[in-house]
Amino acid sequence: RTGFLGFGSEMARVRVTRLAEAGNLAQKAKAVVDKLLDTMNLSVASTIRKPQPDTPDTYTIEVEGDDSGLLIGRRGETLRTFQFMMNLILSREGSLDTGRVVLDVEGYRRRRSEALQGLALRLADRVVATGRPMTLEPMAANERRIIHVSLADHPRVTTQSTGEGNSRQVSILPRRPLGL
Repeated sequence: RTGFLGFGSEMARVRVTRLAEAGNLAQKAKAVVDKLLDTMNLSVASTIRKPQPDTPDTYTIEVEGDDSGLLIGRRGETLRTFQFMMNLILSREGSLDTGRVVLDVEGYRRRRSEALQGLALRLADRVVATGRPMTLEPMAANERRIIHVSLADHPRVTTQSTGEGNSRQVSILPRRPLGL
């Protein structure tokens, strides 16, 4: 930390973790992302985040910086497209056989996941209270999956996807009592 006028400055602590074999994929993905970001002339930096214990073969490339909002787009559409481009380039190199790489910008995916889980639980309570099904707005496949997983163990509601393509929606339905 630089401090103010030289006062209060501190040395930085850097924590380094050695990447596993799939880390080679993450390094290649980071290089692709850095090249794309450089081509777009954005003021951002990318880092590789260590995999979570529940998904050991999935690395996350986190992008942060002044221009990071441009990479998210409306409801994450630009971010999904950017990730698609990254995966397309990696697959042409034959690099996607050792794991999975997810692109995130300023923690958007985590925040969106938490928001969708909260929405799913609130709407499930409303469905239980009214006894009538509710249908959410069209969503991307990964967002629909968050809704389905959030309510998979709910005792009073069930979920179902309807529609096709970009207009695919999740419906939250009351569970029928056993024996009917």
